[in-house]
Amino acid sequence: MRPVFGLIPTTLLAALVLAGCATAPDVPKPELNVPQAFKEAADLQTAAERGHWKAAQPAEGQDRGAWWQAFGDAKLNELQQQAAQASPTLAAAAARVQAARAAVRGSEADRLPQLNASAGVGRTKAAVVDAGVPFGTNVPPVTAWRAGLQASYEVDLFGRVSNNIDAARADAQAAEATYRSVLLALQADVAQTYFQLRALDAQTELLQRTVALREDTLKLTEKRFSAGDVSELDTARARTELASTQAEMAALRGQRANAEHVLALLLGQTPASFSFAPSPLPTDAAVPYVPAGLPSALLERRPDVAAAQAQMMAATARVGLARSARFPALALTANGGYASYELSDLFKWDARSWLASALLSMPIIDGGRNRANISRAEAALDESVANYRQAVLGAFGDVEDKLSNLSSVRDQTEALDRAVVSARRAADLADKRYRAGEDSYLTLIDTQRNLLAVERQAVQLRGAWATSTIGLIRSLGGGWNAPAQVAQAAPANAPATAPN
Repeated sequence: MRPVFGLIPTTLLAALVLAGCATAPDVPKPELNVPQAFKEAADLQTAAERGHWKAAQPAEGQDRGAWWQAFGDAKLNELQQQAAQASPTLAAAAARVQAARAAVRGSEADRLPQLNASAGVGRTKAAVVDAGVPFGTNVPPVTAWRAGLQASYEVDLFGRVSNNIDAARADAQAAEATYRSVLLALQADVAQTYFQLRALDAQTELLQRTVALREDTLKLTEKRFSAGDVSELDTARARTELASTQAEMAALRGQRANAEHVLALLLGQTPASFSFAPSPLPTDAAVPYVPAGLPSALLERRPDVAAAQAQMMAATARVGLARSARFPALALTANGGYASYELSDLFKWDARSWLASALLSMPIIDGGRNRANISRAEAALDESVANYRQAVLGAFGDVEDKLSNLSSVRDQTEALDRAVVSARRAADLADKRYRAGEDSYLTLIDTQRNLLAVERQAVQLRGAWATSTIGLIRSLGGGWNAPAQVAQAAPANAPATAPN
């Protein structure tokens, strides 16, 4: 019977090893209702095919990370490069990636044996009890010189080391995906602010022409008042309209200054050291048509979804890490060196010493600490799964919103194109009739006000078209076709990997 009992520890250890290999659960596969197509994409596709807008098709040969190049704007290309090189927000995200990668290297070091060297001197005086001599005996102090090496290695029986490495690697992947998300947000913010500035410049140009028109009308009204053709009321109204338009100009200048300050900060500059020359957005500015693609591809393109998935993988590995604490840990250690009372004798052969040990330890009573740690890790995993599902749902909703916004801009543009033509015709007729004395000044002012309002809306829609397109590109994860490249030329300390 003795051989049978001798097999029990070996069999038990083998069973524990097999159980320990499965400490980490499988990465969850959340149930996702991925639609076949985006609901709002059909109308936008039809509008592009009908040619309502002058759309610039993205160049297939260009780097898909540099999506803004499809706008064909050299100034925008320059601003994007400046932002990538000088943005503090992007530099902070890159530093977090470097820290996460360093954590991976630190966790991977546990796979290798650890070797330390030590050398020192100590002087002690033992008590008579410790020295094993009668009371009253003088125990002199002694000086001990020591030098040696200590080696240790943990055998990864139950996945503690490997699970810790897997968690660190997943954390690094999440940090890299977050960096790409920050980069994409920076690129989109720079492009949207740029087109907002140009749209404000176009509005400023329109108001400048309106102010000139108001001044001409005031001069004409004053001449007619001097000739007795109109009353002083018309002159007062003309002055009021001129002053009101000048007030709108002042408000517009304030809005433009604020937008310019925002762009300066995005570029990593102080507002005082940055200026953006006026560059009105033309009516025929080319804006690329961006196909939405398949919803399933969105799960691979969006960096925030990739970050949520990596966080779920890290939480899965940490469940295995917590479970492995319930199983035995096997540590191999070895110490070797020299010890002597005199420094001159330290490295003599008789001063040598060594110790080798293998220690198998296992928790028996821990007050429920390990169970609590496992429950906490499993709860964190459940949270990461919910966060991943929320990130996916949010991505789908974000794309649908942006597609809807573009459709709305399209409908408004079509209607305003017709309204501008009619309003300009009405203003022209009203001006001729007023100059001929056939209509009152009130009729002229009403038609001019209406024309200004319609033209301002049309100018605003130029910028809205561009910014909405940029918003769609951002919601799609950058680029046009999956897998999309999001990362572009970045600071030297930025991640070298490109998103998938």
